[in-house]
Amino acid sequence: MRDNSFDAKPGYLRALAITAFFSLSLLSHSVSAEQNLPRVQVVEPEVRTLTEWKEFTGRFEAVEMVELRARVTGYLDKVHFDDGQMVEKGDLLFEIDPRPYEAAVARAEAELSRMDSQLKLAELDTKRGERLLTQSAISQEEVDTRRARFQEANANVASAAAALKTARLDLEYAKITAPVSGRISNRRVDVGNLIGSGDTGQVLTTIVSLDPLHFVFDVSETEYLELIRLPEGQEQLINGRTMPTELKLIDEKDWTREGRIDFVDNRLDENTGTLRMRVVVDNADGVLRPGLFARLRLPTSQNAEAMLIPDKAIVTDQAAKVVMTVDDEGKVIPKPVELGTLQGDMRVIRSGLTVSDRIIVEGLLRARPGTKVNAVSYQADEQANDDGQDS
Repeated sequence: MRDNSFDAKPGYLRALAITAFFSLSLLSHSVSAEQNLPRVQVVEPEVRTLTEWKEFTGRFEAVEMVELRARVTGYLDKVHFDDGQMVEKGDLLFEIDPRPYEAAVARAEAELSRMDSQLKLAELDTKRGERLLTQSAISQEEVDTRRARFQEANANVASAAAALKTARLDLEYAKITAPVSGRISNRRVDVGNLIGSGDTGQVLTTIVSLDPLHFVFDVSETEYLELIRLPEGQEQLINGRTMPTELKLIDEKDWTREGRIDFVDNRLDENTGTLRMRVVVDNADGVLRPGLFARLRLPTSQNAEAMLIPDKAIVTDQAAKVVMTVDDEGKVIPKPVELGTLQGDMRVIRSGLTVSDRIIVEGLLRARPGTKVNAVSYQADEQANDDGQDS
């Protein structure tokens, strides 16, 4: 009798071989298909405890700024400063030819002396007339006349004294001094020119104070309401107390400068819908100048948990901000998000994501909503390669 078990073994082995071949083929096809999918790099949101800030752009202004004009007319005689130097309050800056005003003072002094002599004579006449009146040697009308002359002479003395004071002031105004301490600009008028006085006169130069400085910036109505509703905002902004701030210049990376809000305007501008605020900033190093632009930030929350993702992962869809995510099946799912403040290159996300979402950071141009992608972990050193593929 024949044993058929040996005949069945070769067939069994052939079946196993065929099954293995198809399994390997399917696996190879699956791997090949996955490799053919668009490749993207993904990260999960990061949760941190941090202080959030609100940033604004503004400009520095001088606490004190003076345009120097002459108070009297005359020829400019001397200039006592170098263009751009620091000056102290009271320093002599310009001299107008004083000779006409010295002559006016001498004339006023002589006039006062003459009026004083007339006053003394009128006083003697009045006293003499009052004695004669007691002896009935003069009429009451004559005495009244002498008294009137005495009063007139007294008024003339007061008028002459006022004229002398004015002449001396004009002579004093011929020397123009610094009304504030600070840095002076260049001279606008050279020696020998006739200069006018008052508002119609030309500006001779300007002086600005440099330490401290004011930093002025505008906030929108929404930003103001956000600040004023902070626990510390109501106490500091409404009640007039100072709020600490940090600043940096346009070429600075760190927020090394400090200031404090000392003024909030009493109304919003009707045309722009903004509210003006002012910060006092120390300028001990002398780097800051009026007119410089800078960035300012205010704390909006302290020691609060926040979800952050790379800022470059955020795309704009009309008016909405969207983040592309990859689900468990490898499909691209767009999710609208509400943005918070920028923390370096990371953006705070208020809502719209969970901590388990996989966010597409690189390869956004290859990610189409609803399509499948080959998602790999984000590697910063692969960014250049991905950027080249995107282009």
